[in-house]
Amino acid sequence: MTAAFPRIELQPGYSISRVIKGGWQLAGGHGPVDEKQAIRDMWAFVEAGITTFDCADIYTGVEELIGKFVKECKQVQIHTKYAPDLDELPRLTKSYTEKIIDRSLMRLGVERLDMVQFHWWDYSIPDYIDTAFHLVDLREAGKIRHIGVTNFDAPHLRELLDAGIPVLANQVQYSVFDHRPEGDLQHLVQEYNIVFLCYGTIAGGFLTERYLGMTEFPDPPENRSLVKYRLIIEEFGGVELFQEVLHALAKIACKYNVGIAEIATQYILQRPFVGGVIIGARSTDHLAKINNLRFFVLDSEDIEEIHAVTGKARSPKGPVYSLERDRKGRHGRIMKYNLNKQ
Repeated sequence: MTAAFPRIELQPGYSISRVIKGGWQLAGGHGPVDEKQAIRDMWAFVEAGITTFDCADIYTGVEELIGKFVKECKQVQIHTKYAPDLDELPRLTKSYTEKIIDRSLMRLGVERLDMVQFHWWDYSIPDYIDTAFHLVDLREAGKIRHIGVTNFDAPHLRELLDAGIPVLANQVQYSVFDHRPEGDLQHLVQEYNIVFLCYGTIAGGFLTERYLGMTEFPDPPENRSLVKYRLIIEEFGGVELFQEVLHALAKIACKYNVGIAEIATQYILQRPFVGGVIIGARSTDHLAKINNLRFFVLDSEDIEEIHAVTGKARSPKGPVYSLERDRKGRHGRIMKYNLNKQ
């Protein structure tokens, strides 16, 4: 008997697959995309039980591509983002917010967005609560079904919640290398029954057999994703500790006859308050491995082995996304803050 792909009900009447198909890898900056093949691949994911797709207003071409698929397939949940440009933050208006939401509706070809995940680049610009209320108004107008946030730390998420913003999920980076969602943020999401939707769980592909035994990072990295996660691994402890993690995961992978990526992903799926993981699969090449997640669960001994290595980490520490918000720091310098202009 085939195991059903796991789902989670975020609210009565609204459930998502616990593995979410990410759309970032289909953005124009990752190379040419064969549109017909991409749509065939989306069908394959849905047929496997992965019915929830993640995209964003700032992922070039992705909302339009998913919109073409949605014309053919109605049994999907689409989570997009509202990430207003950094330059626009000091003067955001409700009309600007509505324009971006209407653009996502048009691109996706739907009457209502299943979830809009709100991102704010700079907390020193204090209009994030007012802007979140723009989304509440649009929800009441029927253009948005649910509101989530992206990369919000505990103090600023609490501000939204205390103001009455109905946040359903917080999309955060979470992996064996990056435990920043834990601590205060974990306590807060428990208090308000919010889930984490997690990206970066395999660190852009670094958590695979391909890098087992690597003695130095490839230079230059193949894409911006690898630049980003290489920086996180360097914060974590560098190549030597990275290899310790890979060997620990590989040992556990042998126990379940799966790969390193599946162990890294299952580890995050089993962390407290994690509703789902976002897998940036560009094609169906890794779908068989993703399907393996249905058939095993890590036991306490496995978790202890992982923590024995991750407990040696130097960093990253502090609130979620704090390193990336520092525009003068090495993490912030690689970010693109005004993608709507492009």
